[in-house]
Formats: sequence, structure tokens, C-alpha cells
Amino acid sequence: MMPDPIPRILLVEDDPTSRSFLTAALRATPVDVDAADSLAAALALASSQTYSAWMIDARLPDGSGADLLARLRERHPQTPAIAHTAAHESTILDALLGAGFAEALVKPMPAATVQAALRRVLGIAPNLTTSVAAAYVDGDLPLWDDDAAALALNGNRVHVETLRDLFVQELPKSVYAVATAAERGDLDSVRGDLHRLRASCGFVGAQRLAAAVLALQQDPASSVLLDTLEQVAQETLAQAKVTPVTAVDQSPAPA
Repeated sequence: MMPDPIPRILLVEDDPTSRSFLTAALRATPVDVDAADSLAAALALASSQTYSAWMIDARLPDGSGADLLARLRERHPQTPAIAHTAAHESTILDALLGAGFAEALVKPMPAATVQAALRRVLGIAPNLTTSVAAAYVDGDLPLWDDDAAALALNGNRVHVETLRDLFVQELPKSVYAVATAAERGDLDSVRGDLHRLRASCGFVGAQRLAAAVLALQQDPASSVLLDTLEQVAQETLAQAKVTPVTAVDQSPAPA
């Protein structure tokens, strides 16, 4: 039996930074993503491609998210949609729901919030997502994806290299922080450290590590997934030609 195809999502967001973040968060669900920066660009994509769901900014440079949803629904009345907005007012959020959006998310939000909302509208169970992410960790994703990193940083490959150098220097400390918090049973700290690491992975194209982080985010108390995260981190560092470390030396420097 052939595996089910990965869902394809239309993301509509005009701000480049938000668009890069949301694209990375959605792809880690995992789904395929087509991104548009305007109502017109979204309609052009939707005219030639069928999507499993739409994620639409409430305010666009050439119209509103509600207007775009109404036009998209003319052809695809059953496709679920998620709105995202910087507005916090309940009247605005209620209006988006009234316009037909299944959910209205308030920016900024963590990647886990985006992924959970998408899973709900697609009817994907969290344990299924964890299994899929774990499968990607086993080797379906590259350790480093230069194209994904360049996409997240608007094609600036020099910036990618600069951030990647910083990332590989900080990665052992990040993994050590996650591991020690898990040993203490401090799951709030584990989640916070994973959230920061997840965002960093997206900007530097550490694809397999991002999947390992996602899997642990779904079950932060899992020692098996923590071991997997540490293993993938070592592999990521090794391919980056950085000497892996298993712990951070907390002793003071000699006088």
C-alpha cells in the first residue's frame, strides 16, 4: 500500500519574517507549503493547485483575509482555513471565525501552536504526527538543507553561513540544557529550550534535527526521544565538521 501523500498547505503572509517562520513551522508538521505574499498571489496559486488547508493573514496589502477566504471558497467550499493576526481584540477574532475560519491565531505564537491548529483542522492525531516526525529523523530528511536555510533567510546565503557558524557553536549548550532540564523533571524548561532550538534549526536548515526536536516537543518526558535528539545533534555537528561534545564543562577556567 502506498503511503498517504503529505498534505499541501497554502500560506498567505506578506511579512517576510513571519512568512519564513510560519513556513518552517508548517513544514515540520509535516506538510508541504506554498507561500504567497498577497491576495492576488494566493488566488493565482489556488487556481492551479488544490490544497488541504489554507492559512491566511487577516490583513494583506491588497485586501483582507476574510475577502480572500470568500473568493477561495467559491471554488473549494469545504477546504478548512486558519486565520492569523497580530490583533488581540476578541471582536476581531470573533469576526474572523464568523467569516468562516476554523481557528484564529494571534501572532506571535510558538511553532507548536501553529502545528496543533493545523493538525486539528486536518484531523491529524498528535501521535500520528509524532510517528511521522520520528520516521523523518530516521533518515528521510537531510542533516543540512542549504536551500531551506536560504529560503528562510530570503536567499541570503552569506547570512546562512554566519548563522550556521553560530548555531553549531551553541548547539551543544542547547542540547545540554534540554537534557539537564529533563533530568530535573522540569518540563516547562524543556519545552522552552526546545522551542528556541526549533526556531534556530529552521533558520540554518538543520532539517533532521528539527524533526527530532518536533518529536520531543510532542512528548517531552520521553527518554527515547531525548536520546534520539542527542544522537541527531551529534550527527549534525559531525557533518558540519564541528567536534561533537556530550556535555558542557561548567567548571571555572583556571586562574
